[in-house]
Amino acid sequence: MFNSKIELKKGNNMRLEERMSQALKKVDNDRYILAIAVGQRADELSKGAKPLLEQNTQKMKYTDIAIDEIASGLLVIEGLVDRD
Repeated sequence: MFNSKIELKKGNNMRLEERMSQALKKVDNDRYILAIAVGQRADELSKGAKPLLEQNTQKMKYTDIAIDEIASGLLVIEGLVDRD
């Protein structure tokens, strides 16, 4: 049973890494811009803004919601130009 908990924890970390990777792609791999955007969005959510995600977000942290919104393309960071 102890091993299954370790596997579960690895799975959760991998999920976060995947979400962060997707979110970084949306901001041209600029960690500074991503950190600012996540912080601002988390602040908006803490002040009552409604999440853009369709999934249940009641048990999620504001920062996780913000990362998911950016990673899924629901929240676009203004001022960034897609260089592709």
